[in-house]
Amino acid sequence: MISSNDFKTGLTIEVDGDIFQIVEFQHVKPGKGSAFVRTKLKNIKTGATIERKFNAGERVARARLDRREMQYLYKDGDQYVVMDNESYEQITLNEAQIGDEVKWLKENMNLGILLFNNEVIGVDLPTTVELKVIETEPGIRGDTATGGSKAAVVETGATVQVPFFVNEGDVLVIDTRTGTYISRA
Repeated sequence: MISSNDFKTGLTIEVDGDIFQIVEFQHVKPGKGSAFVRTKLKNIKTGATIERKFNAGERVARARLDRREMQYLYKDGDQYVVMDNESYEQITLNEAQIGDEVKWLKENMNLGILLFNNEVIGVDLPTTVELKVIETEPGIRGDTATGGSKAAVVETGATVQVPFFVNEGDVLVIDTRTGTYISRA
């Protein structure tokens, strides 16, 4: 249990059976009445944010999250198989557990898996990933004078906007947070 007086940004707590991360907090001491803590909480599972007030000194359960490094092995139908790097235990994840990041998954990639009571609640991909271009239109001489971009399909099936000089077979560095091209590898 943790007191509301000890709240910090980034702390994870359990409220009403859900897991929340503290995004913002503010200690308020009104002229009349008792002090309280105004917080903005982000639901770890759904991503929704809520605002909630806690009385000063109110005790809340601290959520103990376990973060493990795991390696993505392969896709089996609509399931994704990952292996714990320490125990070599394999678990399967579905697309809903991974989220939109599924389009950047590449075999043998290391992932950060967030667990709460041995239940997967989140997946952290590396910030950048190197992927090979499998399909794009050829660049035409003179196109680069005006800048611009064209669409390219990478080996995972995702489509990325790239500069005109990128060709099929090139390996690109892509930012997984924004899905944007960074450079050629």
